[in-house]
Amino acid sequence: MEFTLKRNAQIVAILLLAAVVTQAVYTFMYINMSEVSRLFLWQIEAVIFVLVTAFAGAGLAQTKAHHLAWSAIAFAGALNVVQVGIGLTQFGPFFEAAGAVEGAMPAAMSVVAYSFMVYNAAKMLLALALIVLGMAKLGAGSKLLGGLSAAVGAVAFITNALSMSLGRDFSGELPLAGGSGVLATVLLAVCLLSLGDED
Repeated sequence: MEFTLKRNAQIVAILLLAAVVTQAVYTFMYINMSEVSRLFLWQIEAVIFVLVTAFAGAGLAQTKAHHLAWSAIAFAGALNVVQVGIGLTQFGPFFEAAGAVEGAMPAAMSVVAYSFMVYNAAKMLLALALIVLGMAKLGAGSKLLGGLSAAVGAVAFITNALSMSLGRDFSGELPLAGGSGVLATVLLAVCLLSLGDED
């Protein structure tokens, strides 16, 4: 099998959509089945993002026009591996220690805050990739997809930048950063599915 730019774009798009599905399932389980372990979803996401990093890196080497977008996707994949890794390996020990040692809870919460900071940084990169591809679609005459992608990408970039720098509670109860980031990921996948080898 030859991994052309088009094929790599399709694979990355499918992987990003798979990540959106795991996040939706995680959110549903968090709200409705809080007593059920969700670690297996993080394990799946870790594998997904390792593959995103590899295939987006290949796309970066192959593309002729969208280097910034492919670079952003590849590094977003790598950051997501770090973020998921923090959850899988650090949350348990730190919260166990916080339950056993008085005064250790701030340390546990700092690990959570760091995890979310990395999460928001990764979403910023995916949003940046969407802005780049959305502008390219606009330039190619695809006003609906291009305009929607650029607009959603800008909102996701800004809200995740604010969440990263000000803390994840900057918008109160409104899930602006997470919601716009998920929508940006879906639109990014749609844009990638429409790329050809000439892109």
